[in-house]
This record gives sequence, structure tokens and C-alpha cells, in this order.
Amino acid sequence: MHAAPALSAVGALRFPGVLKRLDGASGAVALTFDDGPHPQGTPAVMEQLDRLGMRATFYLVGRDVRRNPSLVGELVAAGHEVAVHGDRHLPHLALPPWWVMRDLDRATATVEQAAGRPATSLRAPFGAASLATLGFARSRRMLLVSWSRWGRDWERRASAATISARLTCGLRAGDLLLLHDSDAYAAPDSWRATVAALPLIGERLGELGLVALPLADAASS
Repeated sequence: MHAAPALSAVGALRFPGVLKRLDGASGAVALTFDDGPHPQGTPAVMEQLDRLGMRATFYLVGRDVRRNPSLVGELVAAGHEVAVHGDRHLPHLALPPWWVMRDLDRATATVEQAAGRPATSLRAPFGAASLATLGFARSRRMLLVSWSRWGRDWERRASAATISARLTCGLRAGDLLLLHDSDAYAAPDSWRATVAALPLIGERLGELGLVALPLADAASS
């Protein structure tokens, strides 16, 4: 991945105003995917989720939406939630506020046009939110979202087993789970291991009596 060190560094930040858990959720976790849409990864993830009866929130990169606009409609039609992951996949902490605001404005317009509905949340690329990210979210009344558990599925050595183990260790209701449906900003073909991990994740969720839902639905569960 282009900025794996940045991901490792910012993932643990406790930035004010960022949603990291759904503490009121009962019996559900929020399953989320970053970095799509991807012409191979997104359909493969969608197919597996459909087979498992799971739904998720997909945080989409604006310029990749413009390359694959039909996939956004397919996500919505399948019952998934779509949200904003920036227009360029760059860490907001390293960028001037005017750039972040302009980037998020373009990304939001792109995602909403492709989806035919408003986007209600956003996640900063790499989780590297800045005060400008927070300001944009507040001005649009959008949730700024992070995660509580991730599978580190972007890594070259990630496997279905390691992804599932990392994501589900200590899992409980209200967790925000992070995976990726694209290798555009990760190790080549990394989405294949993610797809293979989903049945293992689904099995563990069943053992714990939990269901995987989009963020908005998990929040109201």
C-alpha cells in the first residue's frame, strides 16, 4: 500500500468528533469497506455478501466512482449504504484545509449523483482526519467515521484466516469493522483475500449472535 506507515500511525488516533463505535447498538456491528468502487473487487465482495445475507457501508473514492459509476447504483440496489471517502485518496492531515474542503465537496457531489441519494457519513482516507475534515462533516451534517476493528486486509501477506482473526478478536455489538473492496491503494489483488475472509467472518458473527449491517442500520438497531 502506498502509505501503510500512515495507516498504522493514524488508525489509533483519538481525534475529537470522530465516531469509532456504536455504543447503543444491540446485536449488530457496522460492516464497512473502503477504497472502492473497483471493477473486480466490488462485484466480488457484493456477491459474497449477498450469499451470506450481509449488508455493509461502502466508503467510495470520488475519482473511482467516476471511473465505475454503474457499480454505485448496483451497491444501492443490493441494499448497501454508500458514503464518502474523499475524491483523492490522500491523508487530510498532510493537506491544507482549503484542499480538503474542495476535495470532499467534489467527492460528495460525485457519490450522491451516482447513488441518487444523499450521503450521510464520510471517512477520511487512511483515517487521517483533520480539523478541516471535521468542519466539512459538521457543515454538511454528516457523520465523520473511523473504526474500532480492522482486518489489515490491504497487506501483501494478509490471508482469509489472518483477516478474519484480526477483525473478530474480541468482537462485540457496536463495533465498526473496516475492510477494503479495492486494491487501488493496497497490495495487488488484496481484495481476493478479503472476499475469502467474509465466510469466516460471517461464521464468527453467527457464533456471537451478531448481524452485520450498514452503519445507519446498525446505529438504529
